[in-house]
Amino acid sequence: MSLDTTSEIEIIKVATSKIDQVDFETLSFGSVFTDHMLVCDFRNGAWEKPIIKPYEPFLLDPSAKVFHYGQAIFEGMKAYKIEDDSIWLFRPEENYERFNKSAVRMCMPEVPEHVFIDGLKQILQLEKDWIKKGKGNTLYIRPFMIAIGSGVIAQPSTQYRFMIILSPAKAYYSGEVKVLVAEHYSRAANGGIGAAKAAGNYSGQFYPTQLAHNAGFQQVIWTDDATHTKLEEAGTMNVFFRINDTLYTAPTSERILDGVTRKSLIDLARREGINVEIRSVLVSELVDAAKDGSLKEIFGAGTAAVVNPIVGFQYKDVYYELPKMENSFALDLKEKLTNIQYKLAEDTFGWTVEV
Repeated sequence: MSLDTTSEIEIIKVATSKIDQVDFETLSFGSVFTDHMLVCDFRNGAWEKPIIKPYEPFLLDPSAKVFHYGQAIFEGMKAYKIEDDSIWLFRPEENYERFNKSAVRMCMPEVPEHVFIDGLKQILQLEKDWIKKGKGNTLYIRPFMIAIGSGVIAQPSTQYRFMIILSPAKAYYSGEVKVLVAEHYSRAANGGIGAAKAAGNYSGQFYPTQLAHNAGFQQVIWTDDATHTKLEEAGTMNVFFRINDTLYTAPTSERILDGVTRKSLIDLARREGINVEIRSVLVSELVDAAKDGSLKEIFGAGTAAVVNPIVGFQYKDVYYELPKMENSFALDLKEKLTNIQYKLAEDTFGWTVEV
């Protein structure tokens, strides 16, 4: 995919930047936003001209379809600035393609490449001062689309708004993570929208995750909706299990998101000579491996944290603590992947793209 600009995008700059009011050393993830946002509306069957304008609230009709029928999708990406001040993206074509797959599943129009990619390039160039150098510093990118057409009849909207907003971020630390294996609630179902980055997937997790928090756990490992015997995802992340020296992760499906970090870790692990098996992992396998000591690691994989180690899990009121690993696959793979993202190691895969 080329990041060359192929169309003009109108740019309206803020009169005064708010960047000097931001303490970049104490950022709370996803709470501070840059000066500008990209907006592009779909009306009368076509995409209008994109515009980059000052970040601000906007008005919607109370009957907008997004409020009533949940037509909303999003992506999560990051931009990195290295020592020579160049700005890099990590596998942006994967996010672009997945965004449009989500759009199709939610009966929304696909966003053209010149809107998504050219728009992303131009807003990043405009906001380059918000991207700080140094490993751990990033600019989190949130492309999203909502249904803005009015009317409460239960049918797809005819009008949509695509936007990109940006949030400076520090390294994502969540502390020790203990998880509860789901026995009743499910993240997604066969034939559903689990493989789409649809807003409803995430709001549906809030209640069972809150129940887990109340019980002293930080996240839930979701199981399949039909039998609750297959391990699928951890919180909002894909999940890996290390049993002895083999990594296991579930295959993508209608229920499981095709994570960009997930597929990158699989390729990276195989390059490092780690055996990776992509197959359904049973809860019973996990419990047996924990009991006999062959379960070495569990970790989540996603854009925000990259890799999130899990220290233990509970199933049927029994808690299993994981061992402390000196040769942690999770930490080693995270280090190698982030070194590629920050151009501190050779990108033998061709994943990084300069803006």
